[in-house]
Amino acid sequence: MSALRLHAGQNSSAVLRPWLARTRERYLRLRREYPALGTLLGLLRRNGYNADFIQPPPAGVGMSFADELAVVRATPVAQARDELARNLAGHPSPPAHARQILAAPDVVARIADAIEAAWTALVAPDWPRLRAILERDVVRRAGQLAAYGWAAALADLDPRLRFVTDRDGSRIEIKNRNRGTYALAGRGLLFVPSVFGPMITYVEPPWPYAIVYPARGVADLLGAPRPGRAPDALDRLIGPTRAAILRALAVPATTTQLVAQLGAGLGTVGGHLAVLLRAGLVSRVRVGRSVRYERTPLGEALAGEAPEAAGSTGSVSVAGPAGAEPAGAEAAGAEAGLVDAAAEAGPDPAGAVPVIARSRGRTR
Repeated sequence: MSALRLHAGQNSSAVLRPWLARTRERYLRLRREYPALGTLLGLLRRNGYNADFIQPPPAGVGMSFADELAVVRATPVAQARDELARNLAGHPSPPAHARQILAAPDVVARIADAIEAAWTALVAPDWPRLRAILERDVVRRAGQLAAYGWAAALADLDPRLRFVTDRDGSRIEIKNRNRGTYALAGRGLLFVPSVFGPMITYVEPPWPYAIVYPARGVADLLGAPRPGRAPDALDRLIGPTRAAILRALAVPATTTQLVAQLGAGLGTVGGHLAVLLRAGLVSRVRVGRSVRYERTPLGEALAGEAPEAAGSTGSVSVAGPAGAEPAGAEAAGAEAGLVDAAAEAGPDPAGAVPVIARSRGRTR
């Protein structure tokens, strides 16, 4: 849904303009072939309720797109009609063709078919590489949470979100126009990285508490292509392929993730990583059953960029009023995985697992 809304101009992202240009014809063909897509886009309410069933947050770790689409298709028609009525309340009546789709007995199937077609045309061709970016973000975020606690894990999640500890306890504050305070009470909190969408919060039952946030490194993958860039000193010093690997390790990654991101062969990437490791430019650490590579201080200096600057490329600017969309907003386009805060964090150095509180101008 977030990829569709970028194409429709409802959200905006400067770093994704090259991807939008590349996929524009596919989007226009989808709009002609699936009228339900226009109806879906017409339902967007910024800072208002958006029908939950259209794209609910993942219920757990490891859900695929097929799993999430099955949840959409299983929505009872009565529930869908109730949510659509709430979505439309207080707004002008949709056009006649949209009302016909929304009133159809197979409205859930039509919406699910349109979402599946959009995934197949716009996201699936790039999915292996997108998944690599998202998996890397999940591993990084989970590591920060487990090792350093909530404050470190949330520090660069989104400028509108912060972790606060004071005499009232620990809490997550999110700038938002809607009021609300929500205690996790053992339910856990899911962090869901997104390629295409802005930050979104989910706090309404029956869905799990979740925060969708822009993943790091999106611009490096879907931003302006760089095949024609002039070789710089780093390319001439260590070779263009090793330089590309070193730049890609602005965010730690496994060999398989680098293969997906760079489009190179497994043997090629593995061989160059071995050279970079022996030269002291990268280090490796085992995370579960995977081996993750990251730049050493020498590698950072040679690449000529700080980790924070490199990570900022994943931010997504959003058109319209600032503020996270409230519960009921759609979860962003492609989710590779998520972090369950209750499962990963353990005791937090700053105190107990926080509440999520939302008040006028701020969510706490």
